[in-house]
Amino acid sequence: MEAKTQRSELTQQAIVDAALVMACNEGLESLSIGELAKRLNLSKSGVFSRIGSRETLQCAVLDEFNRRFVADVMTPALQQPRGLPRLDMMVQRLFRRAVDDETYGTCLYCSGAFELDDVEGPLRELLLGNLLRWRQALLRTVQQAIGEGHLPADTDAEQLAYELDGLFVALMREARFMRNPQALLRSLRAYRRLIGKSPD
Repeated sequence: MEAKTQRSELTQQAIVDAALVMACNEGLESLSIGELAKRLNLSKSGVFSRIGSRETLQCAVLDEFNRRFVADVMTPALQQPRGLPRLDMMVQRLFRRAVDDETYGTCLYCSGAFELDDVEGPLRELLLGNLLRWRQALLRTVQQAIGEGHLPADTDAEQLAYELDGLFVALMREARFMRNPQALLRSLRAYRRLIGKSPD
């Protein structure tokens, strides 16, 4: 019985992994039980029995994306000393995701926000909650950098967090859609300017 449960969990994770790739490449709205079943060589009923509805699948994909985002961006940053070292690591890891599409795929925080901006419902609320938690973590890290004296005491923490988040969105467009080979360099320069460091 335990082996069967483990196989079922492995299959469920494989379904979510495949759906995440599909969502990153083709959008959240591209997800369907039938298409996933075809790509995984499973029956539709087999996928449905492990995942449930299409909306449940989309939510599972957002949860998995968020889990990986936290592990890749926030966890390494939290291992750095409070203040600018932590903020630097967070921004570096974040920016790397924008340009390394072979490893990470697109950012569902960005593409999902554009897909769901005018759509009400649980999927939008889930994505919004994840985005707000990310923005709060970024804000808290900026506030710590101010508290440690690494940024000027009169720094507007909310404004800086807003601009850093916006810089990431701009980098996503420049690197992926515009295919600008200078995008990462320009974004790193912009980051250094925002925190009051020499851009070169």
